Amino acid sequence: MPPEPCPDRNPLRNPYVGELHVHTAYSFDSIQAGVTASPRDMYRFAQGESIPLPPFAPESAQRTTQLRRPLDFAAATDHAEFFGEFRVCTIPGYEGFDSDFCVRYREQIEVAQDADRGRPPGSPLPQVFLDIALKLTEPAPTRFPLCGTDDEDCIAETSMVWQDEQAAAEEFYDRCTFTTFAAYEWTGNPGGANIHRNVIFRNDVVPELPTSYIEASKPQQLWSALDSQCLGGLPGCDVISIPHSSNFSQGLMFEPTNADGSPLSKEDAEFRASIEPLVEIHQHKGNSECKLDVLTNDEDCGFETYEKIFIIAIPRPGIFVPPLSFARNGLKEGLLQDEAVGANPFEFGFVGASDTHNATAGATHEADYRNTGHIGSLDWEPRRLLFFLAASGMESNGGGLAIVWAEENSRDAIFDALKRREVYATSGTRPTLRFFGGWDIPGTACDSQNAVEIADQNGVPMGGTLPAPPDRASGGPQFFISAQQDPGPEDEPGTPLERIQIIKGWVDAQGDAQEKVFNVAGGDRAADVDVNTCETSGEGYASLCTVWTDPEFVPGQRAFYYARIFENPVCRWSTMLCNELEVDCADIDNVPADFVECCSPVIADQRVIKERAWSSPIWYRPETL
Repeated sequence: MPPEPCPDRNPLRNPYVGELHVHTAYSFDSIQAGVTASPRDMYRFAQGESIPLPPFAPESAQRTTQLRRPLDFAAATDHAEFFGEFRVCTIPGYEGFDSDFCVRYREQIEVAQDADRGRPPGSPLPQVFLDIALKLTEPAPTRFPLCGTDDEDCIAETSMVWQDEQAAAEEFYDRCTFTTFAAYEWTGNPGGANIHRNVIFRNDVVPELPTSYIEASKPQQLWSALDSQCLGGLPGCDVISIPHSSNFSQGLMFEPTNADGSPLSKEDAEFRASIEPLVEIHQHKGNSECKLDVLTNDEDCGFETYEKIFIIAIPRPGIFVPPLSFARNGLKEGLLQDEAVGANPFEFGFVGASDTHNATAGATHEADYRNTGHIGSLDWEPRRLLFFLAASGMESNGGGLAIVWAEENSRDAIFDALKRREVYATSGTRPTLRFFGGWDIPGTACDSQNAVEIADQNGVPMGGTLPAPPDRASGGPQFFISAQQDPGPEDEPGTPLERIQIIKGWVDAQGDAQEKVFNVAGGDRAADVDVNTCETSGEGYASLCTVWTDPEFVPGQRAFYYARIFENPVCRWSTMLCNELEVDCADIDNVPADFVECCSPVIADQRVIKERAWSSPIWYRPETL
């Protein structure tokens, strides 16, 4: 018997806010940064409950221990790599427990959890962390020798961790109120390039073990394992893979090849699109939409981007980043592949996440991030957080969120929304965004009380493909875009909207991929923020709505369209923090050494931000004519 519909079930769908990229103490890097919070702690935090201060934080430390607003869904995505190793290293009785690696591993955890002994900013990374990081850069990694005969000890403990991850998800799943998913992260870094994926399962029917980079050293091998162990080999099992941080992928994330480097066939492209329907476009390691001067002249592509190729690398101004490191260029490459083989491997929608390693799912508010960081004892206090930003250009924003349009708050409804890409990404705030495309959406739809119903009946939502135009259609498709400002937490109004844009990509008559940004609503009201006080001024919009018709539509050119909305400018978290520390860069000689990074170009040049959101695209294929 199917379950009873949820009380708020809505055939026109409700927006649900969530996080599908969160690390807890089961992740090797979280525990080495002193984090002790479990998946259960994470689920409590996501629902708005407070969690204890970490052991490395003094009682006087300012730290967010409770979300301003709870989430509707979440998943713990701990690194599947070394689930077993860290257990072997911390459970007496295993032969590997006394290995040199495990002794150093335990020492590092002890230091990380001690506020007085914690690693000072600027000191070298501990060797045990480097050993693990280097292992994940190998093209065909193997387990550490501490794992016993045929790796049986590590495999046995991997199973125990995976079972507990599942148990935590089941324990906190509250259908119609709070949804959880069994999940993990596959953490491949071949040669130092990030090609990580988060693996999300629909329900409690999952494989016996997670597939890590150790077992599958290429994404295609991961997909094959998920196909054989879940989709095609385990009745009731369903799964998707979500790539993230493509900005550090060295162009590998959207490379249109098979594992052996051969070109994709139609079947290859279709399979990839089906198993990876989404891309994480924004998180605490930066934005992956686009980069100015990397196949784009879009000035708004300078948002939270970093001058780095690899995840662990020294930033260098003007560094060249391969074009296929960015989602927009991946979408354009998908159009070209569709032309070549008849299927689009990069037909993906957008989600955001924090990638927090503190188990603090959804802690993306600018004012909270300045007191929390996302990587445990490495950035739990201002001097550490500022050092990481100025010295590495890396963990430097609060990350984003995923908002899905689903009929109800249940696993099936939310997972179905993820698979059909009816989901959008935000840079951490919670504006409401709807996006439909069709051939017969009336231009007056925004004026109707039933605007969404009209758009839904006459079009396809974000993530969809335009149907064949009716015989009576003339001109280009119409797009209904509606946005409302984030209402904000209680007693703290959200920021008004500034404008809506449509980003179009297409293949021209010469077979080249092109793009253009159209301003379609708003953008005509002045607003500003005083960086010294963070007080805002000017006007914006509580809501924006328009029906836009593509004025440059060519029926024979395949294309995609997605909406991007901007909020009015506000102070960035780093500006808030440096103001609170009363740093006066005009008197640099008297700035305390711990806070001198407030005056570094990295921070001084990023004092103001415009929070934003990105809809999943809508595609047009000439084959529908």
